[in-house]
Amino acid sequence: MMGGFKAALACGVVLLWSTAGADGSASAQTRNWTTNFVSRLEALALLETLNSELLSNNSATLTLEHWCDVHHLASPPRIVAVRVSDFDNPMSPEQRQELHVTPTEPVRYRRVRLKCGSVVLSEADNWYVPSRLTPEMNKLLDTTDTPFGRAVQALHFQRRTLSAKVLWRPLPEGWEMNAASINAAVVPMPATLLEHRAVLTLPDGTPFSEVVESYTADVLAFPVPQP
Repeated sequence: MMGGFKAALACGVVLLWSTAGADGSASAQTRNWTTNFVSRLEALALLETLNSELLSNNSATLTLEHWCDVHHLASPPRIVAVRVSDFDNPMSPEQRQELHVTPTEPVRYRRVRLKCGSVVLSEADNWYVPSRLTPEMNKLLDTTDTPFGRAVQALHFQRRTLSAKVLWRPLPEGWEMNAASINAAVVPMPATLLEHRAVLTLPDGTPFSEVVESYTADVLAFPVPQP
C-alpha cells in the first residue's frame, strides 16, 4: 500500500515538473517547500518516503545517516548525538509497564539531538533499562555522545512502533479530487514534521528502551530540485 502511494506521488511529480519552469519563484537554491503546488507535492512525497523508511528499519540512527548521505546534507554524512544534559523527563507508570520493569527498578533517561554536520535532524527522548545492556554500552551512553542505536547495535535489537504521526500536510485533504484546493492556503511548515514512539526489544522479545523521536523540518534542508 505504501509503495503504491509513493509510486503515485513520484509519477505526479514527474508529470508536474514540466510546469515548474514557468514559476520563477522555484529557485534551485531555495529551501522553501511551500512555493507552489509542485514543491508541496515533492515535500509530501519526501515526508512519506522518510516516514516509511523509519518505520521499516530498526535503527533510526542508520536511517537518518542514509538520508543525510543521499540528500547531501553534510560531508561526511555521519550522525552524532548532542546530549541535552539539563533536561529531565521521569518515566510514567505506563512506560514502566511497557518496559516490564517494577516501580523501583532503575531506568535511565537520555535526551539527545541527532545532527548530521550542522543540521539537527531529530530530537529524541530515550528511557532505557541499564541492567539489560552491557557495561560497555552503559559506559558509552553515560560518558559519550554516541547515538543510542549505535551504542547498542551489538544487541541486534528490534523495533516495535507504538505510534507514528505526520505533523505537517503540505497539501490540503482531498486535493487529489478537487483542483480548486490546489491553490488553497498553505499550512506553514512547523519545526517538527514527524513524531515516532517505539519500544526497542532484544531478540528474545525483552524490551529495554522506549524512545520518542521528533523529526525536524531540517530533514528537508536541501534545495528544491529542478527538472
